Amino acid sequence: KEVVYDGKGPHGTAFVVETATDNPTRTVANIRAAFVRGKGELGTMGMNDFLFERKCSFVVGYKEGVDMDELELELIDYDIDEVFLDEGEINIFADFKNNGPIYKYREEHDFEIKSFKFERIPLTMRELTPEQQEDVNGLIERLEADDDVVNVFHNMA
Repeated sequence: KEVVYDGKGPHGTAFVVETATDNPTRTVANIRAAFVRGKGELGTMGMNDFLFERKCSFVVGYKEGVDMDELELELIDYDIDEVFLDEGEINIFADFKNNGPIYKYREEHDFEIKSFKFERIPLTMRELTPEQQEDVNGLIERLEADDDVVNVFHNMA
């Protein structure tokens, strides 16, 4: 079962923790304990949704002869946010709801998928001192140490 937890980290940071578990009772207890030990607080589900933008990102192999400007024009119909070439791979970012049409386009045009993931991009970043960053990094490490945690998103700069 996939469960998403929201919380407040130290120094006013916001967290969204994605988990996959066969025992939600155990997972919520572990997540709550990590927040408490990490000087944070587990919040209510969805409380930080407005602080993060959900995106999908694709990395596909570059095919010889592909015109990046032409590709970008074609993908505009799929409501992409950004497409660029980086180290021989094409990176595509779009709103997460456009995942299916972009995936289908990739299949129809025979682009090899290198990686795909859903991300939560913070709309605003929290600037912290190095000491404060250590506190937040401690919480991130505690959360990521749990076997049920899939992704940890935060708004620390």
